[in-house]
Amino acid sequence: MRPVTAASATRDRDAARVPVLGLTVLYDAHCSLCAFLKKWLAGQAQLVPLRFVPAGSEEAARSYPRLDHRATLDEITVVGDAGQVYQGAAAWIVTLWALRDFRSLAHRLSTPTGARLARGATLAAAKWREAQSSRRWGGGAYEWGDGWSYHPTAGWTFEPPACDSGGCTTVPSR
Repeated sequence: MRPVTAASATRDRDAARVPVLGLTVLYDAHCSLCAFLKKWLAGQAQLVPLRFVPAGSEEAARSYPRLDHRATLDEITVVGDAGQVYQGAAAWIVTLWALRDFRSLAHRLSTPTGARLARGATLAAAKWREAQSSRRWGGGAYEWGDGWSYHPTAGWTFEPPACDSGGCTTVPSR
């Protein structure tokens, strides 16, 4: 599966032959902005059903074993039911496309000028998330997403992800 950029997502992909019947949104469950947007998206009228799966979760790893799950924690990733993968601005555009009241906006954002605007919004959200995550060091627990977590009383601990597929890599170091 190769990532689709906002520019390549605008090309006709023979929608009559390969329709998108569902989208899975991988979101950071530990991010307040992501949780808010998930709730907002779930409350919208959907022309294409949206399913929400926490990024970096066991469910995400089982459902999409070929994805770079560390990257899904850094940037919004949406997976189509036929294996299409959208990341960053393209993911936002396809998610808006799935919503009844925002499909026309998605079409405008899929133009070269609109794609730049969508990318700017994605970068602004990422910058906000980064600022919020640095505040989490103020005394609470912090989970890195790759098995490492930090708790002020226990320090750093590592719980390796399940290796059912036998494809686990060596233990990352901190």
